[in-house]
Amino acid sequence: MIYLVGILIGFVIFALIGLILSKKIANVEDYYVSGRNAPTMLITGSLVASFLSSVTFMGEAGFAYDGYPIIQLILVIFNASGYVVGVFLFGRYLRRSNAITVPEYFGKRFNSVRIQKAAGITTILGMSAYIIAVTQGGALLFSSVSGLSYSISLLIIWFAYTFFTFLSGAKGVLVNDTLMFFIFLFSTVVAFPLIISATGGLPDAIIDTNVISGKENILSWHGITGSLGTPAEALVWAIVLGLVWGTIVSVSPWQTSRYLMAKSEHVVIRSGIIATIAIFVIYLFLHISMATINLINPNISPSENVFIWTAINVMPTWLGIIILLGIMSAILSSCSTFLQLIGNSVSNDVFTNKGKDNKTVLRFSRITMIVSSICILMITFWQPPAVMWIGYFAATLFAASWGPVAFASVFSKKVNKNGAFWSIIVGFLGVLVCELLGQFGVTFPIYLHPVIIGVVMSILVLTIVSRFGEVTEEEIKFRQMILKTPDGLDNPKEMIITKRYPNILIASGCVVIVITFIFYYIPLHLL
Repeated sequence: MIYLVGILIGFVIFALIGLILSKKIANVEDYYVSGRNAPTMLITGSLVASFLSSVTFMGEAGFAYDGYPIIQLILVIFNASGYVVGVFLFGRYLRRSNAITVPEYFGKRFNSVRIQKAAGITTILGMSAYIIAVTQGGALLFSSVSGLSYSISLLIIWFAYTFFTFLSGAKGVLVNDTLMFFIFLFSTVVAFPLIISATGGLPDAIIDTNVISGKENILSWHGITGSLGTPAEALVWAIVLGLVWGTIVSVSPWQTSRYLMAKSEHVVIRSGIIATIAIFVIYLFLHISMATINLINPNISPSENVFIWTAINVMPTWLGIIILLGIMSAILSSCSTFLQLIGNSVSNDVFTNKGKDNKTVLRFSRITMIVSSICILMITFWQPPAVMWIGYFAATLFAASWGPVAFASVFSKKVNKNGAFWSIIVGFLGVLVCELLGQFGVTFPIYLHPVIIGVVMSILVLTIVSRFGEVTEEEIKFRQMILKTPDGLDNPKEMIITKRYPNILIASGCVVIVITFIFYYIPLHLL
């Protein structure tokens, strides 16, 4: 009961923040992009919080517990690097566009309402699939802690994130995301030494975990030989999915839309670098500690509950409450971001509100958000829980449909509206069709993962179709505008601060290398 009380107190706090901030919503920009004045801390918190969810703390944690912690860390090397790549190759140019949504950016860049609608529809479909997976994770967690049925828990989780997102839009999402980020960062980092201590301490916890009966070599670089195939196939899987997720982090709407809220381009760069460091730290501590839980209980089922089980059965009560609230925070933060993006795309990209006053647009935006949320709730009731794999599928849709167009929109002089439109459509359908074929027993080799097929098709269509059309004057002018250095970017004081951040990233990478060498490599390979 005490764990449930802790989570409910968190719900109340998040709801109050949303209620208070709703009073500060004065216009459409406040609701959609928080007035474009968010500082580094809020952008960083929202970037990480909207990325981490039940897919991380339940699905991927369970995958580490099942036997694949290190292969997932290999994946994260490519994954987290997407923040730096995305900031410098897409995010800062996106911010210069002054768009309200990412699909609107594509519409402006290619001077095409059709492209904006296509990008908006893919946002709605992809985000809906992802929010379903994350909401399921929240319902499973709440059900296991409260003893309530899955259906009742689902309603509670849905109401919690819908309430403050509906009221305060981007402002509430940013503040709550940042608060949630600190909660689950603290819980993951503090839990790590306590879990290692409970499983025998260093180096015994590492050595004993790797030889545990039935899961031998769990801490080897390739994990247990099994569901991922041979060690070589496991490595290919990690690299392929890592590159895919790196692309997702670079261009996906739930990540890059945060940059539209930043008060300056310096904030965009700084937040992307700090987010990279935070992801590395959280994943390193989470996956290693979840693997060692096998020494205490090798029979947790479903394995997605491993972090929840650890919080209740291994951690001190006070920390267990924080961990459970941290997991729930990651879930709510992602759901609120996804719901905000879905509502924004419905009201701004699929339907148009040009020429209408702020009050009318805000009312329409809130109505579309609540209608979208109700539709998602109904689908979530129907779809059986599959937290990790639904989340992975939904995210890969954006790598294929948006990745090539996003980068080409900045760096290519030759792409045009027809090529961009069909690239988005074909990339999206390529992944969707291949995944559906997989449901009917069609198997693809790892080097022909559905997302790779989708990306290749998207690039080919973008290149070929663009050759048979002309780039319009409007497209040329808009591209030149986003390539122009904005006023204030070369401010000496701001530049000095921003230039420190790459050094911080390098230093943090060195620290991670030293930690893994001393506490992982030496115990496993030299003792």
